Amino acid sequence: MTSTRGRADTLSVLDRPNSYIGKTVPRPNLDRLLQGRGLYVSDLDLPRMAHVVFLRSPHAHARIVEIDAGAAKCMPGVIGVVTGRELAAVITPWVGVLSHLKGLKSAPQHAIAIERVCWQGEAVAAVVATSRAAAEDAMEQVAVDYEELEVVTDMRSAVDPSTPVIHAALGDNLAFERNHIAGDVDRAFSEADAVIEAEFVFGRHTGVTLEPRAVVADWNAAEARLTIYQGTQAPHMVQNIAALHLGLKESQVRVICKDVGGSFGIKVHIYADEMATYALSKLLRRPIKFVADRIESFNTDIHARDHRCKGRIGVKHDGKITAFEIDDLTGIGPYSMYPRTSAIEANQVVNLVGGPYVTQNYRARARVVFQNKNVTCQYRAVGHPIACSVTEGLVDLAAARIGMDPVEIRRRNLIADDGYPCVSPSGLRFEQLSHHASLAKLLGMMNYNALRAEQATLRGRNVHRGIGIASFIEVTNPSAAFYGVGGAKISSQDGVAVRLDAQGTVICQTSITEQGQGSESLTAQIVGSVLGVSMERVRVILGDTDNTPYGGGTWASRGAGIGGEAALQAAKVLRGNILDVAAAILQSTPAELDITSNNVVNASDGALRIELGELARIVYFRPDTLPPGVRPELMATRHFVPREYPFAFTNGAQASWLEVDVDTGFVKLLKHWVVEDCGTIINPQLVDEQIRGGVVQGLGAALFEKCIYDERGQLTNANMADYLVPMPGEMPDIDVGHVVSPTMESELGAKGAGEAGTAGAAAAVANAVNDALRPFSTTITEIPLTPQVVLTALGRI
Repeated sequence: MTSTRGRADTLSVLDRPNSYIGKTVPRPNLDRLLQGRGLYVSDLDLPRMAHVVFLRSPHAHARIVEIDAGAAKCMPGVIGVVTGRELAAVITPWVGVLSHLKGLKSAPQHAIAIERVCWQGEAVAAVVATSRAAAEDAMEQVAVDYEELEVVTDMRSAVDPSTPVIHAALGDNLAFERNHIAGDVDRAFSEADAVIEAEFVFGRHTGVTLEPRAVVADWNAAEARLTIYQGTQAPHMVQNIAALHLGLKESQVRVICKDVGGSFGIKVHIYADEMATYALSKLLRRPIKFVADRIESFNTDIHARDHRCKGRIGVKHDGKITAFEIDDLTGIGPYSMYPRTSAIEANQVVNLVGGPYVTQNYRARARVVFQNKNVTCQYRAVGHPIACSVTEGLVDLAAARIGMDPVEIRRRNLIADDGYPCVSPSGLRFEQLSHHASLAKLLGMMNYNALRAEQATLRGRNVHRGIGIASFIEVTNPSAAFYGVGGAKISSQDGVAVRLDAQGTVICQTSITEQGQGSESLTAQIVGSVLGVSMERVRVILGDTDNTPYGGGTWASRGAGIGGEAALQAAKVLRGNILDVAAAILQSTPAELDITSNNVVNASDGALRIELGELARIVYFRPDTLPPGVRPELMATRHFVPREYPFAFTNGAQASWLEVDVDTGFVKLLKHWVVEDCGTIINPQLVDEQIRGGVVQGLGAALFEKCIYDERGQLTNANMADYLVPMPGEMPDIDVGHVVSPTMESELGAKGAGEAGTAGAAAAVANAVNDALRPFSTTITEIPLTPQVVLTALGRI
């Protein structure tokens, strides 16, 4: 039995007083986690489980001449020492390319290096033992003879014909190039009253998740089935790839993802050591556990943001922006990451530069080059901080050149809030954004004019404070246009199955995953609101390919917008089915009934008619009492994928208020503001937590975080003492406000919110630092803005 109730009915359900939509409610998993009952991969201990550690290359580029594992194999507890060549008999190599990124190339990558290592930290052998300690002791006894090769580290020289080619079969070190032009750029620059140029430099950094990457692979030879326990953002993607490269069917692979201690995009990729762990389990016919230590994480978790981007902006005296131009260069390590590729970030930079602004004249080039460093790939807010920092940095420089307030130049150029739908110069289609409303709300929250007055007063006392503004756009709810069109088996849809059990509890199985952002909570809120049941009666199951519908998982801020809409649609169908069977039991009609507070009631006066538990008892145990022809179905499954727009864009504005000590170079963050438009807000607290968390990561990139390599390709700060992450003491108060422009492509109207904070934070801070240093006639276009960078710009070191 199904129901055909439409949008109006759903909205009335979501809007009534007992709806959870738009309300802050406790996370369903909160008590379990606070009591230490979380189940992470590190907690798993299976019968006959062995532990693997990987012997990793100390060289950034070298030929493997010989591996002598004789002594290691004789040590107590050692089960085996496996080389890349031995493992290649079990698992095939992969190439990280997408067909819609035309010209993208990469070399085949193996789970363990066979002939050559291409970055410091690439695995050359796996040591498997009965304990982690035994494996580590044995690893020290494996002797490897290397022949060092010339190292390519500088992205600027990587494409020089005189530079050695890392993969000879590819011909050169250029992995990908994209050129784009819209409008009459040369004419627009020639007609500008001022043309400003700058080169923006972005330090390479990484995610530093609280829980490191971890996997337990369990090959059951009797069932010919592999079970993978892994902290991942995309279980069905892992299932597909493991099956593909191990020569299995997807039905032979089960992926279970329980609790995950942070992801930020780090855990949405497939890593060589994880693939090796799957293969080792199949090879040795027993469970194998791998947990990266912190140094391994720094050397092998994907890095991101390693860009040098030359930018130009043309502007008239009245503030009108005539054109943007960029030339972006980024280094990605020796391989394009699999399966999402390492060219997506540069491609996103091309797509997003100038996005909030009206001008249609835009020229861009992006080049992605190989180098002998760890691989880079998608990390929280892929490409957004680069594009935003370049765009907003240029806009601020233009304002300074023509003597205009940075807020005013934005007012004159941001796309009007009633100017949608529209298309950006890079071809992005915007459904509905709210740049002007967001900026106006931001200025009110921060009391902009009062801050300017305070700034002027303090400058007279030799205290240098700055205000930085940044408008941003964020890609969310990606459709198949993101990966599917390029041939990657990464689902753009998500699915939800809901059922009413025999006691009136709702079981909800969803394909999105939980890494701390509240997927479990938002799913329960949506389902509970549509069905009229309390959240305590909604149990959410996620992260298990055997027990959840097929879907993409949680990445690119898609959990609420895509997974949430699937939950809403499935719950709508189940609601209709419940009312149909209730009408049959009560000799009424579905239109005369409603569901509220776990009961079927009269729609007219709210009088109780039947409790859901009693209805379920009749359906499951006494169907003989139902009228003839009534066949109740208390389960429904629905999938959702955006179709009309390739992406649902969010937007907003950020501001930073900070102080620069011109004697020490230290930057002190005083206050940060964000206004964000993520469409329908399901749980305000969760949204604000996501935005604040994203801001903190953006502030880390702006001031602290950088993976520092030397000329030999050695990562010199692969530890928490030397790689600086933002701590509570350095963080300012972060005020969050909202403008709401729901997407019309879904009934829920939700967009994403997970990456908005990261997208604009660094740009706001960089603009604020330059604003503080305006009296010194210096401009800094490099992050992180360390004391050394600041003092160098001031000419003091």
